[in-house]
Amino acid sequence: MKKNHLTIGLAICLFLLSIWSLFLGVMDISIAGLLSGNLEELEILLISRLPRLLAILCTGVGMSVAGLIMQQLCMNKFVSPTTGATISSAQLGILLALLFMPSSTIWTRAIFAFVTATLGTWIFVFFIQRIHYKDVVMVPLVGIMFGNVIGGITNYLAYKYEMTQALSSWLVGHFSIVLRGRYEIVFLVVPLVILAFIFANHFNIVGMGKDFSSNLGVNHNLILFFGLTIAAMITASIVVVVGSISYIGLIVPNIVALFKGDRIKGTLLDTALFGAVFVLICDMIGRQIIAPYELPIELIVGVLGSILFVILLLYRLKNGRKSVKPKELFKKRNIKNGYLN
Repeated sequence: MKKNHLTIGLAICLFLLSIWSLFLGVMDISIAGLLSGNLEELEILLISRLPRLLAILCTGVGMSVAGLIMQQLCMNKFVSPTTGATISSAQLGILLALLFMPSSTIWTRAIFAFVTATLGTWIFVFFIQRIHYKDVVMVPLVGIMFGNVIGGITNYLAYKYEMTQALSSWLVGHFSIVLRGRYEIVFLVVPLVILAFIFANHFNIVGMGKDFSSNLGVNHNLILFFGLTIAAMITASIVVVVGSISYIGLIVPNIVALFKGDRIKGTLLDTALFGAVFVLICDMIGRQIIAPYELPIELIVGVLGSILFVILLLYRLKNGRKSVKPKELFKKRNIKNGYLN
């Protein structure tokens, strides 16, 4: 039961924040108004508030799980859709869809994003597999540089063909444009996350190395690219709807791993829940800071994420993959050289 305390706490917190989020916004809605059948309040709830909440939950769960999968398969805690060029590749795919098929639907753009995000992630892994000196910081640096190259190509094409304004919606993540009828593609996250749960043990085995996988009869390359494809498709489906949101897939799995270890089967549910809570809190902050106006969630997540990223970087460089145990923290804090401080 003790092991489930974190999971239960996150689930309760997510439920309470979700209810609160439904009643947060410029237009006031109340439980009494909804129960009395106020049509205006019902329309606001069903057309805007509820779709926005579902998109937030799918984004938090999806990006966190995608980051966890990539970190496990690449055997590096600083790999994520942000540092693995997955988001940049998805943005390039959206731009190509706008260039070659200007009247394309959101599903057509999603297909382009799926293809480019998957190829970009595969190429990134191809690069890091050929790095002999796999320092903990070197791998994400390669991903950041590769992502910047793809981003440079995207910006060049956007400027050349005067598509900068059209592309701007996908460069900065925000939920203000999420309405019923144009966000449903994000629900693709659900079956992809279920697949991640089903193959969690396989991802664990592949994360232990090619030789270890072969000894256990697991096809290393097949599971590796299957897992990366899941992560890329999750990322692409989110970018198509809400745009680029950095750091979620990087910091959320790391924070959960600090308390629950690196076994993906045991941390997947907590990672998904904490990711949803984190994104929901950031969205609520963005809606309240300059109300009735709204800050993009990319800005809020970027500020908090960059601070947490530096803290995690320093911790990982000092302690490696060691997880935090509350009892050990208490001992280190209160006992030094045999004396109580």
